[in-house]
Amino acid sequence: MSKKAFIFDLDGVIVDTAKYHFLAWRELALQLGFDFTEAQNEQLKGVSRVRSLEILLAIGNKHLEDDVKSKLLEEKNEQYLSYIAEMDHTEILPGIEDLLYYLKQHGVSFSLGSASKNARLILETLDLIDLFDAIVDGNDVSTAKPDPEVFLIAAEKLKVPAGDCIVIEDAQAGIEAARSAGMTSIGIGSEKVLSKADYIFKNTSELTIDFIQKLIA
Repeated sequence: MSKKAFIFDLDGVIVDTAKYHFLAWRELALQLGFDFTEAQNEQLKGVSRVRSLEILLAIGNKHLEDDVKSKLLEEKNEQYLSYIAEMDHTEILPGIEDLLYYLKQHGVSFSLGSASKNARLILETLDLIDLFDAIVDGNDVSTAKPDPEVFLIAAEKLKVPAGDCIVIEDAQAGIEAARSAGMTSIGIGSEKVLSKADYIFKNTSELTIDFIQKLIA
């Protein structure tokens, strides 16, 4: 069995749920009487749910009481979950399912390391949850990335030293968290944004099993 272990972020690495967040926020904005564009949605990337609502309300120039905000956050999450419930295998990003099965077949352990509180639900919907040796999500951590907590908990659950863990991430904060944890990092996305990653690929289809074999060896 390889002494190396992998930790996968969820959104942007295994599946793209960002589009569903956008649709749910846009629906909320329209309900409040203003539009919300994909360009404006960029401001919400990697931001907490509460802060996202504050940004959205600022865009629409709306001032609401806290109890109303709480109700809207619940509505937004319910709408998002209704989209998630419709997901299927076709939404898994290119090459990722093959990679997970390859690691499984070769005795290489791997965990999820995601800020999403809906991570388990998403993995269940995609029929991937049973493949993972460990899952660490937004319900297990008290501090968000770039704090390395999520990855350190994952390493602990996998019983693998942090230095032998390889993190696959699509966000700058995630790459910083991996570096802080002393782990190898693979960035998926823009070279400009993920410049601190040890390896960078434009998308998941470029992350080949051949590359992973060399990395493990």
